[in-house]
Amino acid sequence: MLLPSRRIVMALCLLVGFAATVQIALGNKNKQPASTEIGEQKRALQALNRLTFGPRPGDIQRVTEMGVDKWIDEQLHPEKIDDQAVDARLAAFRTLRMNTREIVENFPDEQVIKAVAEGKQSLPSDPAKRAVYQAQLERYQEKMERKQETANTDSSPGASANQGKMSDAEMSLRREDRLFADLKADQILDLPADQRMKEILKMSPDEQRALANSLKGDQHDQFLQGMSPQQRETVMALNNPQQVVVSELVQAKLLRTIYSERQLQEVMTDFWFNHFNIFIGKGPDRYLITSYERDVIRPHALGKFEDLLVATAQSPAMLFYLDNWLSVGPNSNAANGIRKNPYARKHPHNRGPIQQAKGKRNGLNENYGRELMELHTLGVNGGYTQKDVTEVARVFTGWTLKQPRQGGGFTFEERLHEPGEKMVLGHRIKPKGENEGHEVLHLLARHPSTAKFICTKLAMRFVSDNPPPALVDRMAQAFLKKDGDIREVLRTMLRSPEFWAPEVYRAKVKTPLEFVVSAVRASGAEVNDAMPLARHLQNMGMPLYGMQPPTGYSMKADAWVNSSALLGRMNFALALTNGKMKGVEMDSDRIWAEGGLPTDSGQALTMLENDLLAGDVSKQTHDTIAAQLEDPKISQRRLDDPVGPPNVKVIAGLLLGSPEFQKR
Repeated sequence: MLLPSRRIVMALCLLVGFAATVQIALGNKNKQPASTEIGEQKRALQALNRLTFGPRPGDIQRVTEMGVDKWIDEQLHPEKIDDQAVDARLAAFRTLRMNTREIVENFPDEQVIKAVAEGKQSLPSDPAKRAVYQAQLERYQEKMERKQETANTDSSPGASANQGKMSDAEMSLRREDRLFADLKADQILDLPADQRMKEILKMSPDEQRALANSLKGDQHDQFLQGMSPQQRETVMALNNPQQVVVSELVQAKLLRTIYSERQLQEVMTDFWFNHFNIFIGKGPDRYLITSYERDVIRPHALGKFEDLLVATAQSPAMLFYLDNWLSVGPNSNAANGIRKNPYARKHPHNRGPIQQAKGKRNGLNENYGRELMELHTLGVNGGYTQKDVTEVARVFTGWTLKQPRQGGGFTFEERLHEPGEKMVLGHRIKPKGENEGHEVLHLLARHPSTAKFICTKLAMRFVSDNPPPALVDRMAQAFLKKDGDIREVLRTMLRSPEFWAPEVYRAKVKTPLEFVVSAVRASGAEVNDAMPLARHLQNMGMPLYGMQPPTGYSMKADAWVNSSALLGRMNFALALTNGKMKGVEMDSDRIWAEGGLPTDSGQALTMLENDLLAGDVSKQTHDTIAAQLEDPKISQRRLDDPVGPPNVKVIAGLLLGSPEFQKR
């Protein structure tokens, strides 16, 4: 929702103040008076801001009464926390429980459809699955026909200037298809859900596709209402099977971050996914990420770092993303006759898009070897050389995939493996096939540079953009002493005075994900469809699973603090609190359940400051918002009736856009 022009000016006034406040805070946070303690309520808020995606109504009181240390210990052991409520919310997303092969079979990509078109694979017998395949088969055949027509036109003398444009007859046919689809949708809409599905399955593939394309907005939601999860997925897959997989993955992430009681596990899952980043837009990775996050990242989020490192190294998603599945040893048994493809990056620290492999094995690929050391373990200044990169790449030749486009998993192929000894970081790696890789991963996982690099990133996420070196050193010592036990490293950090120091309290600027989720949690809104939230994140520059380079998203303030981004956040906050966010229900009267609706804007502001910000608001923010409430359009007072109710929706939106809420 865009604000009316006058309100935009008002919001911009706040934003300018916020931007200045943030920059001042970032510049002066280490110059504040030294102190060793914060109050118990602030301890609870600090824990909730750093170890969760933001407090919900009542969380601060609950954690304070429980005891901050006891609550932290509970979060460090997520297996002891009942999370059935969020599981129930995710029950409708069937892809979350499927293995990769099942996802590919139920929601085929073009490679699968091509195999069907060429007679290499049969259509499924299940009517719903068959409908999805037939709709995509029609789409594929049309694409091939257009491609052939284009080729014929190009090869003919005097190729038409209108090449690629639809004829009048084709455009007329398209219009007729749309009109038929709209009419059919209206007719089917009044039927019971099961009968709706039966009518769809009676249609031709062209009619099914036209119907799926015609369903927009409220009509789309009404059409799917009452259908089973499989029926809803089938209707959506008629148009785009892959989008069903992506949509369920994205919605599940947002719903977990908003509603899971295992908040620290979700924070750490997000942290590790960003650390071991995978880009969803690279080929089959849109099918592989579901398993990657579910089976690789989340189960190891609070475990041993080496176990997580091995799991990512053998993950089909990582093997495909960084092209290691195509890497062949130059002197391997398989190398005879294979033309070597030079490594795409000429500079070792060039962070351009990852080389898009064509599916052919073209020799040694150093992508994974470099990122393993630079981004996953040692860090850019971790003491490795270009020679080490090459040697690690040789070690991991043969770590590959079985039919990745059909959902195949990790396998080791001896014939692809580079024979002979390797020398990595001064350690001699003797020839032993797949175990060479495990030896290198063990070496890297226990290296002092890895301990420092990982602990620096953890401290950056949980403490400050520039974490105190003494804290990082203590965390790194715990990392090495406890064999990379992530839970123990976090425990060391959480017991440190630096984590609780007043100068780091509310000193971390939220990323777009943290801001959006914390706003929803703080407002107590009910999310029925998380995709609109995902679209806002994309507009804010942080599409989920959408970071193409392997670096992942920045955790530092300077990546996210600019006028355009802050205006986007303010518009989001006001859309949320004004109930203009599709798929999100906002009960603006929730906070007045006990005390009743105040009639005074100043009183409403104070109550909302307590509700949304635990009363922790600067005088500058309070006075700035209070001044705006003198405007009758904001206070909802009529000129002839000065005793109107305050506009709590706008007040709440402005507070969610305030400097205090933008930081954690």
